[in-house]
Amino acid sequence: MILLRNATAVQFEPALIKEGVDIVIDGGEIKEVGTDLVVKYPDATVKDMKGKLVMPGIVCSHNHFYSGLARGIMADIKPSPDFISILKNLWWRMDRALDEEALYYSGLICSLEAIKNGCTSVIDHHASPNYIAGSLNTLRKGFLKAGLRGMTCFETTDRNGGLKEMSAGVEENIAFAQLIDRAKEEGKEPYLVEAHIGAHAPFTVTDEGLSMMAEAVQATGRGIHVHVAEDRYDVTHSHHHYAQDIVERLDSFGLINEKTLLAHGLYLSDRDIDILNAKGGFLVHNARSNMNNNVGYNHKLTRFNNVALGTDGIGADMFEELKFAFFKHRDAGGPLWPDSFLRHLWNGNEILARNFGAKFGRLDAGNKADLTILDYTSPTPFVADNLPGHIAFGINAGNVNSVMVEGRFVYEDRAFPFDVAPIYAEASKVAQRLWKTMDQLD
Repeated sequence: MILLRNATAVQFEPALIKEGVDIVIDGGEIKEVGTDLVVKYPDATVKDMKGKLVMPGIVCSHNHFYSGLARGIMADIKPSPDFISILKNLWWRMDRALDEEALYYSGLICSLEAIKNGCTSVIDHHASPNYIAGSLNTLRKGFLKAGLRGMTCFETTDRNGGLKEMSAGVEENIAFAQLIDRAKEEGKEPYLVEAHIGAHAPFTVTDEGLSMMAEAVQATGRGIHVHVAEDRYDVTHSHHHYAQDIVERLDSFGLINEKTLLAHGLYLSDRDIDILNAKGGFLVHNARSNMNNNVGYNHKLTRFNNVALGTDGIGADMFEELKFAFFKHRDAGGPLWPDSFLRHLWNGNEILARNFGAKFGRLDAGNKADLTILDYTSPTPFVADNLPGHIAFGINAGNVNSVMVEGRFVYEDRAFPFDVAPIYAEASKVAQRLWKTMDQLD
């Protein structure tokens, strides 16, 4: 049992800031929140927070851990004037170059850096066409090594091998979900990683692929995680080949429900948005990625009932992502203020709750003890009413002091519980090999 003493409790939803709070953690859950709890729990290990901010964990709701070794990439990347050429010349070559070792280090590095930036959970979306079977468990090993909670899935697609490749992708999603179910039953490892049924995007999945995905959803009880309408091409492709809007097409296969994650959604129709809202699914907004790829802005953001924030592979600094999401929205003439984007960030906890069957996102007894702890001294009043303003204009990842996942410190006083230097050194070697492999691909 751990007792976090003299914390400044911070909660996004509903907004809360309260000084002098004690938080008792038993196993993986919060047991009690109050004041002067040391006397009540004399056997607890006491950690004096000295007024640090203690908040429910930060969630990145869409990421690509396979991109972890792309930073500063030195490979022969052809000029890429549009989104599709960026995919073909960079990302679809990188994912083809991944093998087990490269994927492990890519995922592990991303897990460590997510934690260092204050994330307790990341929802991943994976692709490695030449290493499909077993790839999701390789990522899971990185999650468990770092102690990060999260989800992952394989991008079902036909872009490299048609029906055979789609079948292999769906089979990997099913196999991983079944592995998670067995691991939960055995209880030998902490229940930190869950599964989605993944797909790249509707324009690279035929109706045969969607039918297989629907069977996988039914068989596993999981939801889908897929890019939609990241670029106008996805929309025109759906209209040309299937005479349907994108979400309408997915829904016709029974793929839209309360566990659905749709990433980007810049050009979804009003009808598509209505379907997603009616079924209770989530849109994940990735502002920096959209800007980087010059695909446009989601001017319909306010029409979605459920919005979360992700990075689409640009790290896992969610404090920075929130800022960019807000500033870009204001630049585009949008009406929302920081409180809306803080709610979007908090919504990652609702996604976790729907998939893990537990409580997340509040400093209440019975909630998971996934916590982000910050050093932050404000020169102005710091109260519940202006918390969104402090997040948008003050607090950043540099304030992260410690991170707890499932009641265990995975990062404490700005240090990991194990030496990460050898991991980074080996990752650098693997990255260089990965880049060379990319150059050898057609």
